[in-house]
Amino acid sequence: MTRMVQFNSPFLLGFDDMERLLERVAKGSDGYPPYNVEDAVVANGGTQRRVLRITLAVAGFASDELSVTLEENQLVIRGRQREEEGRVYLHRGIAGRQFQRAFVLADGIEVLGARLDNGLLAIDLARPEPSKLVRRIAITDGAA
Repeated sequence: MTRMVQFNSPFLLGFDDMERLLERVAKGSDGYPPYNVEDAVVANGGTQRRVLRITLAVAGFASDELSVTLEENQLVIRGRQREEEGRVYLHRGIAGRQFQRAFVLADGIEVLGARLDNGLLAIDLARPEPSKLVRRIAITDGAA
């Protein structure tokens, strides 16, 4: 049994959504299709840009049998192959089932695009540079 971390500390204010997010991620999925997540460098014009790349092994799926959608803060990839009429299999070892795989994205992550090449669906994501914000909070005198 997996034990979830509770965000009920008085020092963790406003993390209710994070707790629900962790519960959703803990449910997981069946592991199909397999995927990689990598830190990649992409050439863009004459410059290079660091991206997060999610690559799913979707052999046998055509691009029109796949969909990539952004639903609130989730990147959702779905696949559904069309059954070919009249085809008779003596053995079917290549998985052709439908699937859905979701990745929860942090605020500010931008989906740059998706590419299907040789049975691999690659989705590039841009991570914004974190800004270091320091703000002084004025203290008012309660006696005034």
